[in-house]
Amino acid sequence: MAAPLTLDDHPARQIAADWARHLESGRLRSAHTVRAYVATAHRLIAFLGRHHAAPVDQALLARTGVAEMRAYLAYRRQEGLGNNSTARELSAVRGFLLFAGVAQPRVKGPRVKRGVPRPVAPADALDIAEDAATVAALPWLAARDMAVLLLLYGSGLRVGEAMGLTGAALPLGDTLLVHGKGGKTRVVPLLPRVRAAIEDYVRLCPWPMGRGEALFRGAKGGPLRAELVRRAVQGARTRLGLSGRTTPHALRHSFATHLLARGADLRSLQELLGHASLSSTQVYTAVDAAHLLDVYRHAHPRAGG
Repeated sequence: MAAPLTLDDHPARQIAADWARHLESGRLRSAHTVRAYVATAHRLIAFLGRHHAAPVDQALLARTGVAEMRAYLAYRRQEGLGNNSTARELSAVRGFLLFAGVAQPRVKGPRVKRGVPRPVAPADALDIAEDAATVAALPWLAARDMAVLLLLYGSGLRVGEAMGLTGAALPLGDTLLVHGKGGKTRVVPLLPRVRAAIEDYVRLCPWPMGRGEALFRGAKGGPLRAELVRRAVQGARTRLGLSGRTTPHALRHSFATHLLARGADLRSLQELLGHASLSSTQVYTAVDAAHLLDVYRHAHPRAGG
């Protein structure tokens, strides 16, 4: 006869382990993200065990509702979690419960103070891609969302340009030929991580990649619509507590601003962005100056004097 389970024996931990393997498969998640997400799942399981005074298995996990979620978030807030961190915690919990087949409790995240609009930080750009992929219904859709959003940030594409890519882009190299506005074409860099994400998507996609067919597909095999990309970013920014101005186009802006901050000249940036006029590119000097001034005001010891 098997020994009875104790409060230290939570069968749901196996679900968390399976989730970790799911997150890692196809290199869709970084090791850091997997550790953070799974640690959140373990915290939730341990909390539910104490809350119900019983080992947490699939059946008990399925009973997780609004009351339990609010109690868990209150517990985490008591531990010192701020609004942004709580929003990220809630996003990870939702991803875990979705993987476990649990109906999503309708719990609103904390209100996050909206600051002055600024470029998306590199870590936030990656978080957006990873979060959007986490809630995708199927592994190949998760790989698609990851690839598209990394491409917007890593190569500075417009959404329409990414949607216009076809199977002719395959096999991928170090650069990508992009057809932009006005029928102009340009060559953009393809970073190793972005290339790997696209290759993972192509490997998992159930639809054939003909040279004349859309590279990025919708769930039924047709070309992916830009509106779905915008919705994916909107959902991710809400769950992560980011600014309402964090849009797919903001990822392109961030690509430009970060290159300029690293010393890229305006002419080179104009070519990478596909701007017809240099005046369109010069706006990024103002954006970068505003960002630097903000950093100065917060960091310089005499900035307020």
